[in-house]
Amino acid sequence: MGFLIAGIVILVLFALYLILVLPARADRVKFAPFQGLMAAHRGLYEKDQSIPENSLEAFRRAAENGYGVELDVQLSKDGAVVVFHDDTVDRMTTEKGRVDSFTLAELQAMPLKGTAHRMPLFTDVMAVLDGKSPTIVELKSTPNYDELCKKTLAILRTLKGPYCVESFDPRIVRWFYKNAPDLVRGQLTEAFSYWRKAGLPLWRCVMMHTLCVNFLTHPQFIAFGRGHRPLCMLLGRKLGAKTVFWTERPDSDHETLAKRYDCRIFEHCRPETHYKA
Repeated sequence: MGFLIAGIVILVLFALYLILVLPARADRVKFAPFQGLMAAHRGLYEKDQSIPENSLEAFRRAAENGYGVELDVQLSKDGAVVVFHDDTVDRMTTEKGRVDSFTLAELQAMPLKGTAHRMPLFTDVMAVLDGKSPTIVELKSTPNYDELCKKTLAILRTLKGPYCVESFDPRIVRWFYKNAPDLVRGQLTEAFSYWRKAGLPLWRCVMMHTLCVNFLTHPQFIAFGRGHRPLCMLLGRKLGAKTVFWTERPDSDHETLAKRYDCRIFEHCRPETHYKA
């Protein structure tokens, strides 16, 4: 009897886990532009930043070479949607401080890594791409996520596709599930150790690593970084979600990644633009 009860408890817990991690089934037609896509991470930039990441020139080069692109959007102090990865300007400029503590004019006065390139507006980047490159738009986590989501969506609605959205922040992914269910959306996640280093409470680390937030966000794809793939990635693909890998580099096992993932984000290499999944 004890074994029976234990078996029932295990089955109930596993069923509950499946409910929590159940993703949305990806629409094959809508995801088709991203199936087999090689997307340039923050554009096709140079490792020495002579052509900086997330610059207009980096995105122009990606489009000219037949790649998709992945980029990051966030808000300036005065509410402009800019393309920039880090929360602060410290790494890419000689200034110090959070991106959202500067106005657009102040941000665009800062040379990126000492070059003539400046932080671009999201609208300027999309004008350069002009619908030529499938674009993965990552929305950065911010207290003003609702404003960022609304402004990003408003811009996307005026553009040629194809594009999709993703975020580490489940609130943002859920926002698009509720307000733009027609757009392909994805949940970014990382290994458990990443979340611990980020300072998240233990329960949130577990939730993010296992994707027990999927019942709220209903992602159509899951984007995962380097490291051992968690069970939720394997289950997600079996349950109909697509998978995206970041970031593929010259030393990566390209053949294995091609088999495991539907789309790959790369940097510092020039892969074939498409592969056979």
